[in-house]
Amino acid sequence: MKKLLSALVICQAMVAGSAVAQDIKLGAAFPLSGPNAEAGQLFATGIDLAVEHINADKRLNGSFGVVYEDSQALPTQGVIAANKLINVERVPYILSAYTGVSKAVAPLGQRNQVVIVNGGGVGPDLAELGPYFWNVIPLANLEVATMVPFLVKDKGLKRVALVYIDDPLGDAAKKVLDKELKAAGAELVGAFSIPASAQQFSGIAARVRDTRPDAVYIASYGNQQVQLTKQLRDNGVSQPIASYSVFSMPSMLALPEAQGSFFTSQEVNRQSQDARTQRMVKDYTAKHGKEPNTYAINYYNATMLFADLVEALQKEGKAITGANLLEKRQATPSFQFVGSTVSFQDDGTVRAPVQVNEIANGTTKIVKPGK
Repeated sequence: MKKLLSALVICQAMVAGSAVAQDIKLGAAFPLSGPNAEAGQLFATGIDLAVEHINADKRLNGSFGVVYEDSQALPTQGVIAANKLINVERVPYILSAYTGVSKAVAPLGQRNQVVIVNGGGVGPDLAELGPYFWNVIPLANLEVATMVPFLVKDKGLKRVALVYIDDPLGDAAKKVLDKELKAAGAELVGAFSIPASAQQFSGIAARVRDTRPDAVYIASYGNQQVQLTKQLRDNGVSQPIASYSVFSMPSMLALPEAQGSFFTSQEVNRQSQDARTQRMVKDYTAKHGKEPNTYAINYYNATMLFADLVEALQKEGKAITGANLLEKRQATPSFQFVGSTVSFQDDGTVRAPVQVNEIANGTTKIVKPGK
C-alpha cells in the first residue's frame, strides 16, 4: 500500500514537472494499515492535492513528490518509518501525526536536523520538542480551554466524566481537563483510562454511569472512539458527549450514536477569498465530493509550507536542508494557509482560533465561533 501510494504520487509529480533538475521529496509517517488507517488516508488526501497544485504551477526547480511510510499510529513503528525516511530516502522534512508517534520521532529530527511537522496530534507537550518540531494544528490545551467554558457556562454542565486512552494524548487531556474544570468552578467526577487496543467498553460505561456526570469527555481516536461512543450509548450513557477535533473524522460524523456530540476544532474560513483557499476547497470538493475537513486542510497547509520554503531557498541558491528550512521559516513573518494567514510562535506552533462544533445529520455545524 505504502509503495503504491509513493510510486503513484512521485509518478504524477514527474509527469507534471517538465523541467526536472532534481528530485525534491518530503516524507510522511502515517497510519496506512490497522484501526487508524482511515485517518492516514484522510491526511494523504490533503498532501496529494497540494503536490498536484505545486507541480501544476511548476513552482519548484525539480520534480516534487511524497514518500509515505506506515506508522500504524504506533510509536515504535513510527520510529522505524522515520528512520527509513531520514536514512534511506534522505528527506529533509517529514509529516507526522498522533501525539505518541510524534514524540517518539521528534528526537530523530533533532539529531539529524530534519524538520518534523505535526498536523494531527494535539498533546500540549508537542510544543516542547525542539526547534525542528513544528505544529500546524492548535494543541489540546487550547481545544480543552475552549470546550470547558462552553460546557460549563453555555450549557450549564458542571460535572464531567473523562474516558481517555492510556497514552501521551490521554494523559495530557486528563491533566488539562482537570485544570480547566477547576478554573471554571466545575468538577472532574471520574477519569477512566482505557488501553490503546481496547474495543469493549460495557464495563467503562457502567463506571461512567455511576459517577452521574452532566457530560462525558472522550479523549481517544481511530476506530476505538467509534466503538467507545457507540457502546456508551448502547449501555445507557445518555449525557452529552464532548471531544476534540478528532471527532471530525467521517466515521464519527456518520455514527448515529455520535449525533449531538460537541467537539472543538481550529477555525478555518473556507469562504475566504484568497486564491489558495478558494482553489483548495474547490478542487478538493470536486475530487472527493465533499468539502475538506480540518485534517485534510492541515496537511495541505503543511505541504504548501514546505513548497513555500523550498521555493524561497531555491531563489537564494541555497541547499534544501532541514537547517535551511528552519532558518527560512524563522525569518518569515507569516504564511498563507487555507482560510487564514498565520504566524509561528517561538515554540514552532501555529496559534489559531478554536471553535465548538456539533455533529448533526451526518455533518457538522458551528455552535460557538472561534476567538
